Amino acid sequence: MRVKIDIFDSTLRDGAQAEGISFSVEDKLKIVAALDNLGVTYIEAGNPGSNPKDMEFFGRMRDVSLRNAKLVAFGSTRRRDITVDQDKNVLALLSAETPVVAIFGKSWDFHVTEIIRTTLEENLRMIGETVAFFKQRGKEVIYDAEHFFDGYKNNPEYALRTLQAAFDAGADCLVLCDTNGGCFPAEVSEIVRVVTDKFKTKIGIHTHNDCGLAVANSILAVEAGATHVQGTYLGFGERCGNANLSTIIPNLQLKKGYWCIPEDQMKNLTYTARKIAEIANISLNKREPYVGNSAFAHKGGMHIDGVTKATSSFEHIDPSLVGNKRRFLMSEVAGRKTIVEKIKEIIPQIDKDSPEAEKIIQRIKEMEHEGYQFEGAESTFELIVRKQLGKYKPFFELENFKLVTEQPKLTGSSAAALIKVNVDGKSEITAAEGNGPVHALDRALRKVLEVFYPELSRVHLTDFKVRVIDSNRATAAKVRVLIESTDGESVWTTVGVSTDIIEASWIALVDSIEYKLLKELEKKMKVYL
Repeated sequence: MRVKIDIFDSTLRDGAQAEGISFSVEDKLKIVAALDNLGVTYIEAGNPGSNPKDMEFFGRMRDVSLRNAKLVAFGSTRRRDITVDQDKNVLALLSAETPVVAIFGKSWDFHVTEIIRTTLEENLRMIGETVAFFKQRGKEVIYDAEHFFDGYKNNPEYALRTLQAAFDAGADCLVLCDTNGGCFPAEVSEIVRVVTDKFKTKIGIHTHNDCGLAVANSILAVEAGATHVQGTYLGFGERCGNANLSTIIPNLQLKKGYWCIPEDQMKNLTYTARKIAEIANISLNKREPYVGNSAFAHKGGMHIDGVTKATSSFEHIDPSLVGNKRRFLMSEVAGRKTIVEKIKEIIPQIDKDSPEAEKIIQRIKEMEHEGYQFEGAESTFELIVRKQLGKYKPFFELENFKLVTEQPKLTGSSAAALIKVNVDGKSEITAAEGNGPVHALDRALRKVLEVFYPELSRVHLTDFKVRVIDSNRATAAKVRVLIESTDGESVWTTVGVSTDIIEASWIALVDSIEYKLLKELEKKMKVYL
């Protein structure tokens, strides 16, 4: 039988400590739903005694039934020199009414004497009494041994005594924490083996990425006997972040044969990554293993040729296993075969030697000469292919737009856009403000089109890049604008080129919206068929 690995996601607690991350209560509820659907074992949601937001969240979660995961409240052992039932934070944990609590305590003697300033014996009592308090009230208790690896390297006897205190009090799982992220895989493997040999209970691992080794350390810990892995789904967390579960899960399940989440959910790894990134209001790292947009992107002609003949030649897994897809990038090193393969992805029935294929190739070459670059802008490429083959009808027509900018900025916004469009003979006009002319134009365009296409309300830009193509022409230079858009499920990129940065941005904006509407139309047609 396959060994079951409990996946413990701390996105809502450890992840919320990352720079630039702030979750509302609604955000937290959405992330819980996404992780529960994926099938993780535990969702750690914060400390109910730390702030009103977490108290509200736990209150609302009492009316939510999870299908796969168990909700976890997180907090410390009791404070020094008081009884457990006098500790407000401990009582707040109890009030959260979660089936599981995660309790952290000190394992490093240095922290005991110098940070919380108590005796080594009192620290052991703090651990044991707190774990026992929750066990007596029917809770599943996960004990997080903070700074365990540093503590073990400094004083192994005492570090193990702290685990013994939690174990004797009834802890269901002992989690070894590389709290400052300074350990190397060989150290982690050796120390985890010592612990798994000594304690016949579930052992967990919690690593940070300060040396870039959090994923490797987690996997080595599992191979050394750990059956519980903590991390955050996209790896973000304090400082350099936590172990990235979107990498660990497929590594363990697809590569090493462990069982982490239901088999039928593996294909939702990429979707879940994009959804959580969207909720967290961050751009998903394109080069993220397994779930990144570039994880299965091929650019070199030899690589592309190899993949088309045998996918395993340059892909370590089938992208569809994790819900991602293969991409052939358009570039100066890709060659004719790549262009033909990309055309066939869009129009499968086209013949590589047909006049239509040649027409598209010539148009692509002309546009590249003008300054276009289609690497990473496959959405614009698809629209060009459809236009060249007469398989495209615009969803709207611009009648006109006007931009007004204000310098120096006297109000909250520095620009306003007034725009008028025509859809199937019906005109609509609206205006919007923004931080700069492109932002105002983007907001106005989507606002006016939402009247006709409500699905655009879910679309927004996640990245905007400007590249000067011929800098020797100074302010008259031609610019290339790349826009990345998302609807929370899919991500697509479009490109525009012009000597006018507003016009280049407009071209990319229009393609972005047209591409989204085209995909929505295709979905509806499939349902109809």
